[in-house]
Amino acid sequence: GVLQLGQALILSALTQIPVLQIVKESQQQHGLRHGDFQRYRYLLLILMDAERAWSYAMQLKQEANTEPRKRFHLLSRLRKAVKHAEELERLCESNRVDAKTKLEAQAYMAYLTGMLRFEHQEWKAAMEAFNKCKTIYEKLANAFTEEQAVLYNQRVEEISPNIRYCAYNIGDQSAMNELMQMRLRSGGTEGLLAEKLEALITQTRAKQAATMSEVEWRGRTVPVKIDKVRIFLLGLADNEAAIVQAENEETKERLFESLLSECRDAIQAVREDLKPDQKQREHSLEGDSGKVSNIQYLHSYLTYIKLSTAIKRNESMAKSLQKALLQQQRSEEDGKRTARPQDLIRLYDIILQNLVELTQLPGLEEDKNFQKEIGLKTLVYKAYRCFFIAQSYVLVKKWSEALVLYERVLKYAGEVQSGAGAFTNSLKELPDVQDLITQVNAEKYSLQAAAILDANDNHETESPSQVKDGKPLSERFETFCLDPSLVSKQVSLVHFPPGFQPIPCKPLFFDLALNHVAFPPLEDKVEQKAKSGLTGYIKGIFGFKS
Repeated sequence: GVLQLGQALILSALTQIPVLQIVKESQQQHGLRHGDFQRYRYLLLILMDAERAWSYAMQLKQEANTEPRKRFHLLSRLRKAVKHAEELERLCESNRVDAKTKLEAQAYMAYLTGMLRFEHQEWKAAMEAFNKCKTIYEKLANAFTEEQAVLYNQRVEEISPNIRYCAYNIGDQSAMNELMQMRLRSGGTEGLLAEKLEALITQTRAKQAATMSEVEWRGRTVPVKIDKVRIFLLGLADNEAAIVQAENEETKERLFESLLSECRDAIQAVREDLKPDQKQREHSLEGDSGKVSNIQYLHSYLTYIKLSTAIKRNESMAKSLQKALLQQQRSEEDGKRTARPQDLIRLYDIILQNLVELTQLPGLEEDKNFQKEIGLKTLVYKAYRCFFIAQSYVLVKKWSEALVLYERVLKYAGEVQSGAGAFTNSLKELPDVQDLITQVNAEKYSLQAAAILDANDNHETESPSQVKDGKPLSERFETFCLDPSLVSKQVSLVHFPPGFQPIPCKPLFFDLALNHVAFPPLEDKVEQKAKSGLTGYIKGIFGFKS
């Protein structure tokens, strides 16, 4: 024992162990507080021996991947751990041990036994041991508080995939689907099951891939002859569903990274078949000029999956940062580093770059619907990027710049709403621009109020938003501008005196038509009047009256 301890200390020469502190805490927690030396002398020591053997076995399992001979040593250490667990269970049968400790010892014994049988591929015995362990921990979880139950439930979740794997090997074919769901929900498994489950899933998908010969995307069907690509496409739907159902952000990020890694491997497999001379020769097919080859179109499809997944991952990260921004005030009170709008801007920059790459995929240059759809998505992310740039300006009290950017956000959002039309379904997964419009409108008023309150600050007196253009208030109602003179005695409301304005003069009327009027002849009437007048004149002279 002393020799083994010395070897352990040599291997971990840099490890710091507070011996006295560990000893005192262990003594107080395990019997010596009440003078129970027997409890301290046996139970804890045996438990640590079991744990030491188990941890050594797990170390050997990692090393056995490259050195298969270490597997024999691995099994030996697991048997040693089971032996110590059996001794612990026997000692806990004493009347001086409470019921909870007895159940814990039985579950621990069942757990190590199951792991040993699992490595020996004794599936029935391993499943019985794991089921016993699961049953005990479930009963303990129901008997105590929620805080204590968390630990028991975690162990139940750890061994559930092992139980289903044993059931699958015994003959339960339905267990395979459950195993895949467990693996996807958790973002991967650890321990003894990890490699076996990954190999089993790959083997199952390979069998399914044998029947897969083609894939259809955007109205075109292309053959799939590469096995790695077939396996990837078969598991794509399961991976995407697991991401949606992920329990936490850490698991979701791990699933995103796993999916992207598989996608990159599939793209590399296709790229190896895209030789430069073959690519150039097949780029333009006879009778169908401009249509890319099947292998090139498949490469575009896989690249589309990769870029779309990267966009979703960055959008997921952006949502997490936005939640952190909402809790900014509380975080500042706790003294922690808060999220900043600048952190989001970089994510949206990457998303916009991915969208640009999508528009350049070979084979989709003439797909007008695809190009318009990507254009609308670009506007959505431009709007959100512009919003957070404005938020960053607000933090440094650059009011005019923030207001201009808010107006641009509304412009982008309006273009999205006016152009959505038939693309409404494809935009459902994206952030809602209507929520953004509502938020921007509210932020604008808050920003104007904050700017007015901060009008006396030195840095704000030089802001362009305060520079007067000489116009009175009556001519700039639609423009927000900080003008301290409005509250002074020399306020400029209107121009006074008002300037001269040109007005139309009174119209002049000219009778132009008279020059073109022809009067009727009056000769007959003139003669009659003349005769009658002369006769009367003569009669008048001579005194004749008629």
